[in-house]
Amino acid sequence: MAELDGKKVAFLLTDGFEDSELTSPWGAVTDAGAQAQLVSPAGVKVTGKNGHEQRVDLAVGSADPDAFDALVLPGGVVNADNLRMDADSVAFAKAFFQAHKPVSVICHGAWILIEADVVRDRKITSYPSLRTDLRNAGATWVDEEVVVDDGFVSSRTPDDLPAFNAKTVEEIAEGAHAGQHA
Repeated sequence: MAELDGKKVAFLLTDGFEDSELTSPWGAVTDAGAQAQLVSPAGVKVTGKNGHEQRVDLAVGSADPDAFDALVLPGGVVNADNLRMDADSVAFAKAFFQAHKPVSVICHGAWILIEADVVRDRKITSYPSLRTDLRNAGATWVDEEVVVDDGFVSSRTPDDLPAFNAKTVEEIAEGAHAGQHA
C-alpha cells in the first residue's frame, strides 16, 4: 500500500504556471498513491509558461474543499497574480487552512495566501521577490530550501522541488494538523 492511498489532493492553478512546479509535485503525490485533481478558474485546460498543457478537472467555483485532503499551489508569476485576484480561488485556498489540512506552496504561489490572510505568524519561504510582501502580511520569511510549519510546506524555486515533494508527501500522509490555521 502506498503512503497516500485514499488521499485526494487539489492542485490550484491557472495559465502561466511554472511547468515543473505542477508536473513534479503531481508526479510525487500520484506515485505515492494519491489522486490528484487540477482545480482552476480557467476553462477546460491550463497552459504553463513553458507550454505544458493539462486538463482542468474542476472549476474552482464549484469545487468543494471538503472533498480534498490537501492543497498544492504551484508558482509562476502570471498564474499566482491571476489566482490572487480570483475570489473563488482565494476562498478555496483559505478553506484548507481553516480545516487544518496540509497546504504546499512554491515560488510565487504564496501571493494567493497573502490575499487569503493565512500567513500571519507563520514561517515561510518563497521566491525572494515575495519576501517583503510576506513580511508585510505578518509572516516570518526565511531563505531555505523547504520550510515546514505545522502542515504548511513552502519552497523557493524549481531547484527545491526534490525537498518540496518529499515534505509535501510527508505532510499529506500525516493528515490534518491542529496548528494549521487561517
